[in-house]
Amino acid sequence: MSTVKDKVAIITGASRGIGASVAERLARDGFMVVINYAGSAAPAAELARKIEAAGGKAITAQADVSDAAAVKRMFESAEAAFGGVDVLVNNAGIMTLAPLADSDDAIFDRQIAINLKGTFNTLREAAHRLREGGRIINFSSSVVGLLQPGYGVYAATKAGVEAMTSVLAKELRGRNITVNAVAPGPTATGLFLDGKSPELIERLAKLAPLERLGQPEDIAASVSFLAGPDGAWINGQTLRANGGII
Repeated sequence: MSTVKDKVAIITGASRGIGASVAERLARDGFMVVINYAGSAAPAAELARKIEAAGGKAITAQADVSDAAAVKRMFESAEAAFGGVDVLVNNAGIMTLAPLADSDDAIFDRQIAINLKGTFNTLREAAHRLREGGRIINFSSSVVGLLQPGYGVYAATKAGVEAMTSVLAKELRGRNITVNAVAPGPTATGLFLDGKSPELIERLAKLAPLERLGQPEDIAASVSFLAGPDGAWINGQTLRANGGII
């Protein structure tokens, strides 16, 4: 991908947080972006308006990534609007923390459905539909390395994502498509900050040697690198974008 002009990127879970920052950054880079959302249409539509007002091109696409048929429709709508798909960013995910002994079936099943099956659904579709020279960027998490108590089910889903990342990179041999993952550490999103005391947030911010929380824009910059021309030789890797926390 020597240029991103006329390239199309689908970003899942892009109505807020890291996903919204990724959509804005890729649009600024020159990609036409598809803003996927599961339930919140208004923030997705507002983000699309913001991108268009800045001179970019964006559409919204509703799909629960755990629903394979909905994922297929999302790709079809992207192709209908923009002519094809070049980049998939698998950002959609949920996290529910509990010790394994206290994790009920609902906690397990929901995280598997969104984080692991959802990623599988989009990867399968992308493997059939992505144009030559495309890019796939999955989202893992640095908890796969940190392995803290309470994160068992969530970390397991993300470890599965990392495994599929490496396998698919090999399976797409001959099509010049790279498959990588970004694994953020603590990042200042509403999802992360909600329910935490200022003292806890301060303590978490100091864990990395750079002594601050990641910002959504930091993660978006990593995705931009992997999606753009400078990321062409990176393939089958997990990039821990976490300020050195692990």
